[in-house]
Amino acid sequence: MPRTDADVAATLRRDGDTLRLDGALVAAAIAGVWRPALAALPGTRRVDVSAVARVDSAGVALLAELMQRAGATELAGDPPGLSALRAAYRLTPALAYAG
Repeated sequence: MPRTDADVAATLRRDGDTLRLDGALVAAAIAGVWRPALAALPGTRRVDVSAVARVDSAGVALLAELMQRAGATELAGDPPGLSALRAAYRLTPALAYAG
């Protein structure tokens, strides 16, 4: 049976100066990961989404906000949905607005 977004809870962990996320970064999962992500931000320089199954617009908004708040300079990984949304919203590779 294929897994769905409901089957894959978004989780995170810190690994040195890297914040690693996995699961599906979709609207239904964002509220559950928001507060833990904020608590893990101090000292974050890199956000790794290589284990993320899928990203929707709510996930991109979460990632952009986390990158900005942390002052992170690198977003590692390119899960399904991220490239298309980054282009649609004219975001840089670090998810800042490109103008």
